[in-house]
Amino acid sequence: MIRIRHLTLALLGTLAITPAAFAQDASTDTASGKRFAVVGGYALSEPTRNPEIDGARTQLDGDGAGTLSASYYINDNIAVEAWGAADKFSHRVRDGEGQKLGSVDAQPYAVSGQYHFRQADSTVRPFVGLGYYEQNFDGETAEPSGALAGQRIGVETAKGAMATAGVDVNINPTWFARADVRYLQGDSDVKLDGVTAGEAELDPVILGVGVGARF
Repeated sequence: MIRIRHLTLALLGTLAITPAAFAQDASTDTASGKRFAVVGGYALSEPTRNPEIDGARTQLDGDGAGTLSASYYINDNIAVEAWGAADKFSHRVRDGEGQKLGSVDAQPYAVSGQYHFRQADSTVRPFVGLGYYEQNFDGETAEPSGALAGQRIGVETAKGAMATAGVDVNINPTWFARADVRYLQGDSDVKLDGVTAGEAELDPVILGVGVGARF
């Protein structure tokens, strides 16, 4: 939660500064009609649910990772976005008493349709989106001294719907700052030594900030 607060403060600082920068850099150039955009950023992933393994409820810690997205704008308001984590979110798995059971890496990617409100050159442009995601899991490791010690852990790929809400703040007709929140809904089986032993319904919320360019 501390990391999320720091990310939020950084976002608020960006929102306070960029309108002035946009006004100073105003020119005959325009964002309207530019069809492609790329965004590089950083995001925090926090599971909203915890998996059940062998009948016992567990807890997953959140983590941060870099993200990338590329969008094609059908017009100034409608876009198709491909988004994903450029690195893996590393989650520690704990039991109900907070003792570490193991760890697992997650890497989501998604395709979605988005609607961007207001005109292309507006300083602040909110947007919403809906799409489909898959989240790969690997690096499943059991803690040597934990309850799962000696067992081979496997988590299948999660698949489902992704909802997005965010805001772009134009710095100039090419560059913009972005903040967004994504909710991924889906589940996957957890296996111990190849046998299904539970279900991982994580439904993570992913809060991100980034800088983008359109062309």
